[in-house]
Amino acid sequence: MTDVSTQGTAQSTTYLSVVIPAYNEEKRIPDTLADIIKYLSRQKYTSEILVIDDGSKDNTIKVVEDIASKTDVNSVAFSGIKKIAAMKYPDGANHGKGYAVRFGMTKAVGKYRVFMDADNSTTIDHVERFFPFFKEQDFDIVIGSRDLNESDVEVHQAWYKEVAGDLGNLLIRAVAVRGIYDTQAGFKMFTASSAEKIFPKLTIDRWGFDVEMLAVAQKFGFKIKEAPIVWLNDPNSRVSASAYLEVLSEVFRVRMNLWRHVYDDRVN
Repeated sequence: MTDVSTQGTAQSTTYLSVVIPAYNEEKRIPDTLADIIKYLSRQKYTSEILVIDDGSKDNTIKVVEDIASKTDVNSVAFSGIKKIAAMKYPDGANHGKGYAVRFGMTKAVGKYRVFMDADNSTTIDHVERFFPFFKEQDFDIVIGSRDLNESDVEVHQAWYKEVAGDLGNLLIRAVAVRGIYDTQAGFKMFTASSAEKIFPKLTIDRWGFDVEMLAVAQKFGFKIKEAPIVWLNDPNSRVSASAYLEVLSEVFRVRMNLWRHVYDDRVN
């Protein structure tokens, strides 16, 4: 792990943690990190950026390490950023986006913790829209949604992916997660207490992890807000048609886990 940080107790000083799961992202991650660093450098609160490498075969780790080494968090320009870290698993294997997000969110120390996609399809400045839901309305979790009237989907997915997503969400709401219209958008934000309760209990490593995460959150009574986002689909997205089928099969796995009280018994 490359860890560029200031001294002191990170958990007592870090306000926002940004977790980015990454698999073979050497081409896209530089622009995404540049945007995040630029934004966070202008904020008055402290933050950390954790890029979780999910067994990449390219130079993702090296690219992130280079960016981290060139970002002097001790300088005035970047003083609010406490840490930029490139993290990989001990076995170096590919485990899936769900595993990567879980790994990162359990390593994060911020008072608020957001995970977002490496392609920057929803930009980091959305946290400004999300903070009031935590501070003024006492929500525990705020999730980005492409399916609200106020949302702005600037570039759409292929029509068949959107139809599959809509049909899938009908099933998800019926079987596992009530009242949520878009479970799969990759921009979700948590309080520290909700993240620390939910993520260690999750079991799904790949595409169905969002459904499991929200189902567990509802099981434990956390308040969830679905909020509009600006979303730009990346035509090079690695989400295949088979991933949609995988999600649907895992929806029933989540329902079975709930019936069997798996999440009651699972510990850190």
